[in-house]
Amino acid sequence: MRGLATASLPTATILGSRVHGPTLDEASRIVAQWIARRDGRCRHLAVTGFHGLWVGHREPDFQEILNAADLFCPDGIAPILLSRLSGRPLPQRVPGPDIMQKMLEIAQATGYRSYFYGDTETTLAALRERLRTNFPGAPVAGCISPPFRPLSAAEEAAHIDAINASGADILWVGLGCPKQERWIARNRARLTVPVAIGVGAAFRFHAGLARRAPRWLGEAGFEWLWRLAMEPKKVARRDFSDGPRFLVAALSEAVRLRYGDKDAAR
Repeated sequence: MRGLATASLPTATILGSRVHGPTLDEASRIVAQWIARRDGRCRHLAVTGFHGLWVGHREPDFQEILNAADLFCPDGIAPILLSRLSGRPLPQRVPGPDIMQKMLEIAQATGYRSYFYGDTETTLAALRERLRTNFPGAPVAGCISPPFRPLSAAEEAAHIDAINASGADILWVGLGCPKQERWIARNRARLTVPVAIGVGAAFRFHAGLARRAPRWLGEAGFEWLWRLAMEPKKVARRDFSDGPRFLVAALSEAVRLRYGDKDAAR
């Protein structure tokens, strides 16, 4: 069923991970199709940029998770620029907060029920209050802030049961990359919600507890500078350690695909 939703989309392979190239509108239509299908299967929409791609490059099991996702949207400008350089351009970045905004707008009209899993009780309370104000017609099916420690099998099973019993249409997972993707992959066979989407910091953005970079800055490829200024302790190591190594490896691959072995890009 995955191919029916994504077969017409452009794709690019970056350091071994297949990235789809929907527009924001196309991604939202695919999610709506999954909700309408509601066949008991949970689809996985992965949203990440250079960080997730680099983790996948270093950890084959995580790359398998990304490549098994029903849809992998590029969050950040790096996958877009690399896809163009390799000769298989993706149309635009599709950040997690934008997908969440778009689906909440659609839910305002359709009544899609959202479940939020992750972050803190404070964030979830602020998020629910914001949604009541901004999207009163978009029901919240439930929220869980899991402990910041490994869960027991019984705890995780109880969370899955609560999500399934809620009748939610969309499960938003805000545990951060790669934890959220691993959680979805580990539990998707037990989940009956039509789609699970890992959106990282989107809970805090939509709760009004963190400020996103201006859109023009993100489109110019400098959202990482904004995040660095806002959360230096959290992103400095990732950006200054992993970032350069990712760029060297990914640029080398992109140039090779563009000007070397053309078949490798397919």
